Amino acid sequence: MQKLKKIVAEFYQRYEGDPILVQSPGRVNLIGEHTDYNDGFVLPAAIDKHIFLALAENESNRGRFYAIDPGETFEADISGQLSKSGKGWPDYLLGVVDQLRRHGYDPGGFDCVFGGNIPIGAGLSSSAALEGGMLFGLSRLFEWEIPPVEMAKMAQKAENDFVGVQCGIMDQFVSLNGKKDHAMKLDCRSLEYEFYPLKRRDIHIVLCDTRIRRELASSEYNVRRSQCEEGVRILQQHEPGINSLREVSPELLNRHGQKMDPVVFKRCTYILEENKRVQDACRDLEENDIHAFGQRMYASHTGLRDQYEVSCAELDILVDAARTIDGVLGARMMGGGFGGCTINLVEDRYLDSFKERISQRYQKITGQPIAIYQAKISAGTQLVDLPKAKTDKEL
Repeated sequence: MQKLKKIVAEFYQRYEGDPILVQSPGRVNLIGEHTDYNDGFVLPAAIDKHIFLALAENESNRGRFYAIDPGETFEADISGQLSKSGKGWPDYLLGVVDQLRRHGYDPGGFDCVFGGNIPIGAGLSSSAALEGGMLFGLSRLFEWEIPPVEMAKMAQKAENDFVGVQCGIMDQFVSLNGKKDHAMKLDCRSLEYEFYPLKRRDIHIVLCDTRIRRELASSEYNVRRSQCEEGVRILQQHEPGINSLREVSPELLNRHGQKMDPVVFKRCTYILEENKRVQDACRDLEENDIHAFGQRMYASHTGLRDQYEVSCAELDILVDAARTIDGVLGARMMGGGFGGCTINLVEDRYLDSFKERISQRYQKITGQPIAIYQAKISAGTQLVDLPKAKTDKEL
């Protein structure tokens, strides 16, 4: 891969020593949206779009970073109190170093060159891949034994506490721990996880990006979260032991739902139904019933549109179009909502016609183009072999 070769060549040009090379994947979430902060279930998968990092120790107390894609460098003393860079991208790396030190790990100076092929801003979690890749790489470089669950928690905290983005743990968890050709069912309460095979090798995951980025997503995210919490508070009056919607049965919700604002009741209903959809979807994968799985994806989108109300016209256009195109097994919006991507399961033999037809349909209705990305399910973060050559000419 040219990107990987360029990263290695840049490292040898800028720094000394032989680096280790880390490959850290982006992710998709097949089903289970907005369930994470309700202690529910999600079903993500790592994909074959990656951040690559070349890392080596240096004989100093400094972290020296080079980002291939913006072509920028950053350097900082990492032996003392760390502060934000003012540049954005270095904070994801500094945040990892900060978390390591808070957990008793003391990295010495190191050099890092990184870049990748994860589309930025498409909801494929390039930031989580970068954080997880840096954490995994440093643990290997300095020979620390950090359990996988702890590593995911540290990567999440790096983004929460240092970068300042209040993300959940799903992205970092599956990026670090994903398995090739398998989706991961993650229990967001216990952080227990298990894998379910996607046995159909003739299927591509296709992301259709509306290219719409709406500020409404962050503010409405907080509103949805507070509405779910309000539903829990009302139910706690009848069942004091309840701490989240994860612990609420449909019978309990229906019995006391009339005491809620109708909107709050709708939000809670969606969460309960989506958690069940995730569990049913796992059974579909076990039984290799990909058609049933796809129907649950469509049902998830309907719930997100009508009950949770986080979709938008552009996302609905893409899902409605996907329903009518040959070879599409399932589709739904993915992510926080109000823009971003739909995720589609498409049979390989229909891949080209799907991309052409959905692009034409969207352009005809909205007057705007979409971006399309295709992926396969891959393994989680891992070391990869270094190319033997050390210069661009040799590579």
